[in-house]
Amino acid sequence: MIKLQDLSKIYRLHGHHKTVADRINAVFPSGQFVGLLGRNGAGKTSLLRMIAGSMDPDGGAVQASGSISWPVGFGGAFHPELTGAQNVKFVARVYGVDTAELLHFVADFARLGGHFNLPFRTYSSGMRARLAFGVSMGIRFDTYLVDEVTAVGDLAFREKSKQVFAARLKDSGAIMVSHSAHMIRAHCQAGAVLEDGKLTYYENLNDAIAHHDDNMARTI
Repeated sequence: MIKLQDLSKIYRLHGHHKTVADRINAVFPSGQFVGLLGRNGAGKTSLLRMIAGSMDPDGGAVQASGSISWPVGFGGAFHPELTGAQNVKFVARVYGVDTAELLHFVADFARLGGHFNLPFRTYSSGMRARLAFGVSMGIRFDTYLVDEVTAVGDLAFREKSKQVFAARLKDSGAIMVSHSAHMIRAHCQAGAVLEDGKLTYYENLNDAIAHHDDNMARTI
């Protein structure tokens, strides 16, 4: 279970401010697949980062009864001067998982070849995404945070990614941000809509999609 208590976040820049979380109170039940919906710029990524603990809220708190991933596929925390393998070892130590096991999984999954032992800064965007997704899938969490994962690599790699991700979700919950209605409908049962800093949770995904569609229609 993930519980948001009076969660608040405001961005301020050059005299302007944008509220992405306005004293949000919500509960994401354990084991649920929740689609997080909202217009571009609503603050969905910021909300995921606060839930993950990689961004501090201005007020309120996030409480969780199980382990929470960082946003799946996010490679922003990798050190550019460390090799891919060294970054994997560092993550393994931080999360208390078996280093050799995680190294083996990521090396086999990402298939970076000799680049696995080269500095992360030398990686192409595709290679960075493969490494990040491999590390995300190599550690088991009670809840996965998924922020608009894009397909990378050839057809075989994309299919392998789908299979591994589906296997992880058999034993875990997820909060998923995606602009693909097909992906949201395929994976999620419940939904939450973020609009003007307010979050509305729906046990029925169709109700959440209807709310989101209504919000989008009002801006046309």
